[in-house]
Amino acid sequence: MKKVNKNWNEAFSKKNFGNQFWDEFATRAQNVAAKVVRVKTSAEAQAAILDIITSSNAKKVVATEEVLSPGKGLAAALKMSGVAVYTAQADIRNHADTADVGIAGVEFGIAETGSVCEDGLAIEQRLITTLPPTSIVILNSNHIAANIQTAFEVISKVFDKGYISFITGPSRTSDIERVLTIGVHGPSQLIIIAIDEETKGV
Repeated sequence: MKKVNKNWNEAFSKKNFGNQFWDEFATRAQNVAAKVVRVKTSAEAQAAILDIITSSNAKKVVATEEVLSPGKGLAAALKMSGVAVYTAQADIRNHADTADVGIAGVEFGIAETGSVCEDGLAIEQRLITTLPPTSIVILNSNHIAANIQTAFEVISKVFDKGYISFITGPSRTSDIERVLTIGVHGPSQLIIIAIDEETKGV
């Protein structure tokens, strides 16, 4: 599973991009029912993710290999807790629809809407963030765009073709009588783990 372009960081402008927009992003994300956890290091992110998964009694996790780095211990810790972890492309396709939790990286957040931007070129990435009832996304806290316009400017610099998703809170829908239901067409819980240090995985 490879990103369509590895130069996202080069497209982030200093003027309308950075952690100066973090507070607005976190507030707006929480306003649309996302849970936001900010940590300093990938080790702290590991601990937060492990706590979320074990406290929810999850038994099956699907995750991208680049996020769930084998050398950093989270996958091993989950397996020791009795959680089945699937990171191979074929395994993700076979297990995403029955997994309890999906873990994937996202490119950046958008302060104006509280959304996160996902490079979803790989179908496995999309399966991870849409099928499990709990979606955990990993974000660098310095990678926050001020607004939608800035987000599209960034995308235009690095994205030629493929699939981009803007994820704003958990899945929600309402019927003709305007009765709101959470989690019908996607995850019922979105948890954003923001890491201050530059990292490629947890």
